[in-house]
Amino acid sequence: MKVIGFNGSSRKKGNTACAMNTVFDQLEKAGIETEMILVGKEKIKGCVACHGCVKNKNEACAIEDDPVNEWIQKIKEADGVLLGSPVHFSGVAGTMKSFLDRAFFVASVNGGLFRQKVGASVAAVRRSGGISTLETLNHYISYSEMVMPSSNYWNVAHGLTPGQMEEDAEGKQIMEVLGQNMAWIMRIIAHGKEHIPAPAPARKIMTNFIR
Repeated sequence: MKVIGFNGSSRKKGNTACAMNTVFDQLEKAGIETEMILVGKEKIKGCVACHGCVKNKNEACAIEDDPVNEWIQKIKEADGVLLGSPVHFSGVAGTMKSFLDRAFFVASVNGGLFRQKVGASVAAVRRSGGISTLETLNHYISYSEMVMPSSNYWNVAHGLTPGQMEEDAEGKQIMEVLGQNMAWIMRIIAHGKEHIPAPAPARKIMTNFIR
């Protein structure tokens, strides 16, 4: 089994990476392979609402000059996904959101590519805005019919300078518990697939409230 992590920070060894690596440590102890991609250092365009992905149905965004399509396939092939972001003005880092908007929309209009995978989110923050950032990340996971593990508190770690998150004892424990719970759920799903079939995708009903 494998978990692919997407780090919205541009810092390879920043607090977002520290938080995610703490989760990864627990996953690796359970024999689960991990990989982290640094989204924040890439030039990612936002969705332009062209609906090319809806028309083409080829599991790809119509914008092809950045790594988003490659990352979509990495998520498709993985068993679990970990989303992490620093907090920018109480929200998700811009490059990370551009990636998520495009990748998760492509997945949704191509038969639900990320359905029933295990997905979790973490946020790294100096002081405030961690919860709102975490909720935004979780919206992508819940919309995609993924299975979301929890921890013993909200998945937010605190720190300012790179690595300072290591001094947040409670934050570090939160990430450890999240990793343990994520590994447990992934193993349950893996063992249960052969005994309990997954529900089939539902055809999406679109209701607009404009009359």
